[in-house]
Amino acid sequence: MTIAVIVDAVRTPLAKGKPGGAYSEIHPVGLHAHVLRALMDRTGVDPALVDDVISGAVGQIGEQSGNTARWALLAAGFPESVPGVTVDRQCGSSQQALHFAAQGVIAGAYDVVIASGVESMSRVPIGSQFAGKDFAGPQVHARYDGGLVPQGISAELIAHRWGLSRLQLDEFAAESHQRAATAWKDGRFDSQVSYVNNLRTDETIRPRSTVESLSALRPAFRNEHWEQRFPQLDWQVTAGNSSPVNDGAAALLVTSEEAAARLGLRPRARVHSFAVVGDDPILMLTGIIPATKKVLARAGLSIEDIDAFEVNEAFSSVVLAWQKDTGADLSKVNMHGGAIAIGHPMGSSGARLTTSLLNVLEQREGRYGLQVMCEAGGLANATIIERI
Repeated sequence: MTIAVIVDAVRTPLAKGKPGGAYSEIHPVGLHAHVLRALMDRTGVDPALVDDVISGAVGQIGEQSGNTARWALLAAGFPESVPGVTVDRQCGSSQQALHFAAQGVIAGAYDVVIASGVESMSRVPIGSQFAGKDFAGPQVHARYDGGLVPQGISAELIAHRWGLSRLQLDEFAAESHQRAATAWKDGRFDSQVSYVNNLRTDETIRPRSTVESLSALRPAFRNEHWEQRFPQLDWQVTAGNSSPVNDGAAALLVTSEEAAARLGLRPRARVHSFAVVGDDPILMLTGIIPATKKVLARAGLSIEDIDAFEVNEAFSSVVLAWQKDTGADLSKVNMHGGAIAIGHPMGSSGARLTTSLLNVLEQREGRYGLQVMCEAGGLANATIIERI
């Protein structure tokens, strides 16, 4: 069977996804183009050899609409002959782009392909694509008594169901900031970033965050409506134990082993196994649990075989519930910090996590890395890569 390999991976530092953030004056096509150019420069690959650019973006409206992948590759100076397509699997969009890229290589449809993602939440604010419209329709709401809920409510429901305390959520969040700050200080991110606008670190890392400072924050999603619908909740999810909004982009070069050898490229990892699942859209963010079990079963591996995990930190409660259910060693999870500190530019987060996971495996001499991403609608992607 043809094997898909990751030759290289690059990301921007992540900026605050608000007016005044470091990238708020950059068009998302330009931000995306930056990592595409950087990937070509780092690998020395002729862009004309790229069979496709598969990219994730969540807010596909305005400046991120009209198949933004196509405009980014043209802005990056790629030949007009190179195609591009934009994927929306919500927060897992660029992780799904990696799956599609690897599947295309394995099927023989691609020799050289880019999986990437972008999100400019300063210029295309979260939820802009909905414009106040009901995206699910009455039949879906009727299926789920009381209708769908926002992700913050799902995070509260998860904290309640898994018996997670506010202290646990805040401790996890504070640790994320400390790990990320230490990783930057120790140069752990240097090899994976391509700098933009003189931003030299992820802009939302708060090294001084402590459990005490986080404990002073009020619940972010509590209001009378949700209190009436879910009277059992303790209301423990805050801005401090949730991911922020961010701008950023990331890109990975995926090839067949044969194409890498022919082009004189050194693969860094194999795309070993992948899986995608659907789960309860009210709990919404728990799909990472069955996704982890599914991808491990496909790989013929156990949770103990995994040397490093990247679990997207949409909320502290999501990662802690996943850890309780899977039994994963928390010291191996997001070893250089996660989205609560580093940030969560939704369309690029999947590619960002793979970039971080690849570097963690190399720096810590691990073999297998597992990445999992919770997604709106009760979806989740899981990926296992094997360091070469």
